Amino acid sequence: MIDIKLLTANPQELISLLGARNPKYSKLASEVLAQQEVYKQELFQVEAMRAERNELSKKIGILRAQEGEEAAKRSMQTVSKIKEEMQAKEEKLKTLKNNIDEILASIPNIPDVSVPIGEDESGNQLVKENALPIPSFNFTPKDHHELGEKLGILDFATAAKLSGSRFVLLRGDGARLERALISFMLDTHTKNGYTEFMPPAIVNASALFGTGQLPKFKEDMYHVDSESDQYLISTAEIPLTNLYAGETLPANQLPKAFTAYTPCFRKEAGTYGKDTRGLIRNHQFNKVELVWLSTPQESMQILEKMTKEAELILELLGLPYRRVLLCTGDMGFSSAKTYDLEVWFPSEGKFREISSCSNCTDFQARRMGLRFKKEGEKGTELVHTLNGSGVAVGRAFAAILENYQQEDGSIIVPEVLRPYFGKDKIEANV
Repeated sequence: MIDIKLLTANPQELISLLGARNPKYSKLASEVLAQQEVYKQELFQVEAMRAERNELSKKIGILRAQEGEEAAKRSMQTVSKIKEEMQAKEEKLKTLKNNIDEILASIPNIPDVSVPIGEDESGNQLVKENALPIPSFNFTPKDHHELGEKLGILDFATAAKLSGSRFVLLRGDGARLERALISFMLDTHTKNGYTEFMPPAIVNASALFGTGQLPKFKEDMYHVDSESDQYLISTAEIPLTNLYAGETLPANQLPKAFTAYTPCFRKEAGTYGKDTRGLIRNHQFNKVELVWLSTPQESMQILEKMTKEAELILELLGLPYRRVLLCTGDMGFSSAKTYDLEVWFPSEGKFREISSCSNCTDFQARRMGLRFKKEGEKGTELVHTLNGSGVAVGRAFAAILENYQQEDGSIIVPEVLRPYFGKDKIEANV
C-alpha cells in the first residue's frame, strides 16, 4: 500500500508516476486526495465540537452553583445535542476512512525512478544477455510437450482425466528430473546464505492482502471453501514475506534471506487459450522462491544480488537466458522495480520468462505492519521486501528438454544435475 502522507505531500509527482503504470491509477490517486480533503474537513469539525463539548461539560457544575439547576440543564441538553451530532459525523468519518483505505488497497506501488516508462512489454529494456550460445540443431527442434510425451515422462491426458485441463502428470524420469531440479536449486541457494523453509501451501486472506494478491487478484486464487478465508498459495512469496507480519525487527537482524520450494496454484483467469500446451501456464506448478527483508538503504543493491543468484541457476544449468528491466506498464502490482529473466525455447525461437525478481520497497510491509527499529533511536521504519523466482521449476524442466534434445528424441541431462538425477541421459522406455 502506498503512503497516503507521501501522496498528499507530493500529489502531482505521484499521480504522474502512477499514471505511467495505467491512467486508471492516477484517477484513483486523485480520488483518494479528494476524499482525504473531505475527511480532514469533517475531522476538523469533529475536533471543534469535541472541544466545545468538553468546555461546556466543565462549566455545568459552575452554572448549577451560580445560575441554578435550570441553567445547568440547558447546558447539559446542548452537550447532549453536540454529542449526537458528533456521533453522526464520526460514523461519516469511519465510512470515509474505509473508502480511502479501500481505494488505497487497489493502487499499485510507485515505480522507482530507474524504471522505464511504457504501456506494455514493448516498453521493456534488455539489460543483459549471457554468454551462453543459443543451441543450433541440424534437425527441426521439437517442443517440450511433444518431447516429454514421446519419452513417456509427461502425461497430460491422464492429468486431464484426474484434474482437468492445464495439469500434468510427471512419470518416471519426469518425476525424477523435477525432484532433481528442486534439490539442486535449494542446495545452490542455501550455499549462498538463504535459510530454507517448507511453508504451508494454504494461507489466510490477511497474508494475501499483505503481499498484494488480495483484493486485486482474488479471481486468480483458489479459495479453499465458501466459509473459510483460506486460499491455496500462488507463490511461496506469500508465506515467506509474511513470516514476521505485524512485528518490529531489530535493525541488526536485517537483511534476512529465505528460500523455499512449494507447489503453487493459479486459476490463470483471463488467459483462456494462451499457452495451453505444455508446462508454461498450468494451474499447479512447482517453484523455488527467494525472499529478502531489508532496510530501505540496502534494498536496491539486494535486488541486483538476488537477480544474479537466480541467474546463477540458469548459468549452472547451461540454459541461454537474458535479463529484462520491466517498464511501468508491465510490472507486477506490488513491485517498484522488476527484472525478468527469460530463457531460450528453441521450438518457439524466442525467450520466455522463467523468473521475476522484484523490489517491493515498503509497499507490502505497510500492508502487513512489518517494521524495524534501530538500536538507540526512537520510532520505527518500514522494512523493504523483495522476492524472486529462483526459479520456476516447470519452465526450467521444459527449457532443459528443448535445449538439450537430441535428434533421436533423447535428452542430455545437464552436468550439474547428474549427481541428483543419477544418469546423464533421458531415453524412451528407460
